[in-house]
Amino acid sequence: MAVTCYLRYVVDPEKLDQFEAYGKMWIPLVEKFGGTHHGYFLPSEGANNIALALFSFPSLAEYEDYRNRSKTDADCIAAFKYATDTKCIISYERSFFRPVFN
Repeated sequence: MAVTCYLRYVVDPEKLDQFEAYGKMWIPLVEKFGGTHHGYFLPSEGANNIALALFSFPSLAEYEDYRNRSKTDADCIAAFKYATDTKCIISYERSFFRPVFN
């Protein structure tokens, strides 16, 4: 059964360009590990410090495999480091959903 990961970020509104760069790093990385990225969503109207990301994996086991493999992948490590160095992310929460596709 497919699983979609929903990430809700609290971001520094002064560092949206850095957060956007961070998101663009992760889209191909999720796909590299077998996921389907549905995009990052930056603030537009309303709150200026909330961003979202959605991506799916064919199963929770495949998502967990991606998470484990990302810890040793050089490109993933670089993306984690970029977020730490730029401090563009204040906090985040992760939830999982069962998508309904046609």
